[in-house]
Amino acid sequence: MIQVSDFKRNLKLLIDGEPYAIVDFHHTKPGKGNAFTKTKLKNMITGKNLESTFKSNEKFEVPDVEFKNVNFLYSDESGYHFMDQENFEQVALQEEDLDPKHLYLLENSEVTMLFFNERAIDIELPNTVNLTVAQTDPGFKGNTVTNTYKPATLETGLVVQVPLHINEGDLLKIDTSEGKYMERVNLK
Repeated sequence: MIQVSDFKRNLKLLIDGEPYAIVDFHHTKPGKGNAFTKTKLKNMITGKNLESTFKSNEKFEVPDVEFKNVNFLYSDESGYHFMDQENFEQVALQEEDLDPKHLYLLENSEVTMLFFNERAIDIELPNTVNLTVAQTDPGFKGNTVTNTYKPATLETGLVVQVPLHINEGDLLKIDTSEGKYMERVNLK
């Protein structure tokens, strides 16, 4: 059992039969009355956020959550297919389960899959991924220092804003948490 005094960021709790992760919390001890904790939680199945206040004496169960390293194999009309690296079992998730994370997946990329009650529910991406620019307006000489951006469609279909000097075929480092361009990757 987890007590409110044990709260920390990313701690997993079972609330109303569903797993939640603590995003943020703040313990409060008012001058009058009992202590309480304001908490921001994220549902690990739906991804929806929940703000809740808990009394200091409340207790929570630990959800049956497991993380496994998997490789992304391919996608087709039946879903996105992953393979467990330890036992080579394959698991498929639907696009709506991954949205928008599927836009960062390349074949053979390694991700962490989240299981709840032995059922795959989500993946965790690495902090950054390298993706190639599939389509963008051409860059031209002299636009290497300005703060002007243009849209670029990457090989997975993800569209990001990039500086004007980025061209088709360039390899870019992308921040997966915000979906933003970080830098061009040099392959020297």
